[in-house]
Amino acid sequence: MPAPLSAPTFDAGAAYPEVNDLRKALDAADWPAVQAVFADRDPAVRTLLVGAAGDQEGTEPFLRRVYDDDPTDALAGTLLGNCLIRTGWRIRSGARAQHVSRNQFDQFHDHLRRAEQVLIDVTARHEDDAAAWTQRITLARGLELGQNETRRRYDRLARHHPHHLPAQASLLQQLCPKWSGDWDRAFAFAFECAQAAPDGAPNAVLVAEAHMERWLDFDSHQEQTDYLHSVRVANEIMQAGQRSVLHPDYVDRADWVWVRSTFAVMFSVTGQWSAAANQFTALGNLGTEYPWGYVGGAEGFTKYRAKAYAKGGQS
Repeated sequence: MPAPLSAPTFDAGAAYPEVNDLRKALDAADWPAVQAVFADRDPAVRTLLVGAAGDQEGTEPFLRRVYDDDPTDALAGTLLGNCLIRTGWRIRSGARAQHVSRNQFDQFHDHLRRAEQVLIDVTARHEDDAAAWTQRITLARGLELGQNETRRRYDRLARHHPHHLPAQASLLQQLCPKWSGDWDRAFAFAFECAQAAPDGAPNAVLVAEAHMERWLDFDSHQEQTDYLHSVRVANEIMQAGQRSVLHPDYVDRADWVWVRSTFAVMFSVTGQWSAAANQFTALGNLGTEYPWGYVGGAEGFTKYRAKAYAKGGQS
């Protein structure tokens, strides 16, 4: 009998040990320890760590003190800005707009405006700071600044970091209809990023993500089913995988759990079980809330993993 598969975990600390180090440093309000976690990290890892810091509640007073002591410190400003953004989104909640109270919206926008002021200063002083610019792209969505302003922010970042996947993923969300975009622009951007990146780079995951967003946007189950059964859709997802996670030059780096999770979902729902099994083997029991939350969270992960291994084989 094969060994039982372990339950999935979506805890970033299980995949990235440095996230646990950052959590401990923030809990202890130890700024030198926080700085040590970020030291010598590449832009993608710095952006990942900034995001992880924002998931930790109760850090705003500490980060505000550090930032006030030295407003020229890019790390302090970026962490404080992200903390304000995440706190604002938690106040707003993930509910649809009609179910969010006026008080929630007021507090949400207040936090985002304060974050914007901090991050404007960071990017003015450090124009090549990928993590800060990535947060400003997210801010543009929350503050409803429009397509042109969000793209302008991405283009400023791309001058220095042309293949920065977290920023590309954030802009892709803005280009979807749910954020006042359209599917032509969303797919054009996803394919542009995939084709511009080197073979083996993770950026082609944006094509899979665009298809996921399009699939979930259909109103009826039948439309969703027809979309997933499209040969064109399956082929485009497979070709994206072959440029990235299935390419011989692919190496797991920052965001690899989200990248492989996205492909695991899309290979599964399009019935490409061998490729899906490949991703589940690489993931082990690791996953991310997004995109697994779209398909049932941990239960969906377990269900699709079992089907992938049954139909596609376990490597």
